[in-house]
Amino acid sequence: MENQNYAVIDCGTNSTRLLIGNKLETLDRQMKITRLGEGLEKSGEISRQAMTRVVDVLESFRTTLESHRVAEVRIVATSAARDADNRDDFFSEVESVIGVTPELLTGEEEGRLAFAGAIAELGDLKGPFLVLDIGGGSTEFVFGDRKAEDIHSAQIGCVRLTEEFIENDPPLPEELHACLTVAGGHIDDAVRKIPKINEALTLVGLAGTVSSVAAIEIGLEKYDRERIHHFRLSKDAVEDVFRTLATENRQERTSNPGLDEDRTDVIVAGTAILVKVMRQLEFTECLVSESDILDGILHSMLFESEN
Repeated sequence: MENQNYAVIDCGTNSTRLLIGNKLETLDRQMKITRLGEGLEKSGEISRQAMTRVVDVLESFRTTLESHRVAEVRIVATSAARDADNRDDFFSEVESVIGVTPELLTGEEEGRLAFAGAIAELGDLKGPFLVLDIGGGSTEFVFGDRKAEDIHSAQIGCVRLTEEFIENDPPLPEELHACLTVAGGHIDDAVRKIPKINEALTLVGLAGTVSSVAAIEIGLEKYDRERIHHFRLSKDAVEDVFRTLATENRQERTSNPGLDEDRTDVIVAGTAILVKVMRQLEFTECLVSESDILDGILHSMLFESEN
């Protein structure tokens, strides 16, 4: 049978991402900051500007899909689309560009797929694991060994916390305190929802906030997936990066090697979530994974194609 190419697109709260691959190799992986959830907390709707940003990126993705002669495309939408009153309008625009209607994932489905993507490449590393997926609008806590057992989707994310609590640049101490306190409350909820959470031997961190903290700690001038993927980020390093970012203004943060300029305004809130999780759940390190929900969905598509 021909080795067909498959693609997954994730329309997230903060970024729009693409993964193309087949049974033999990954062919393309792209990420653009599109801030779909910008202003959503106040208005309840995805703004016209945010839709346009995503649609523009999808236009470029369509060209990539055509060049790779992709046999099937799956598009998923997460926290921002879950919260938006006008998500049907957004879905219609996406379908008009790509020809596929987005699938609206629940927080539990999002967590399960993220876990599958992260765990697939951990080899002989001993579980159980706690996979932490810090998104723009939600953060998923997923506990399990080789499959997800318990999942909690928290209504905190780098965009959501920034818009709710951070108005000053750099943030005021009370704004940082608010982010940490709110994150702590959601971690308490995760502990109640996942009774065995403290049995996790390894914390596996996913998504842009965690990758950015790792890149800053490494001092990467240019994104290098191989150096970030499975980097072990110590709690001390996370605390150090958090202190640095929280005391800089946006312009100063852009000088940190490894930090995407489009992420400078939300990175402090995102890092606050990571810091608070490591403090409260007493993890001394976080294993960074660049394989996540996209990889989990692609793996499922490749498996389905065999049956």
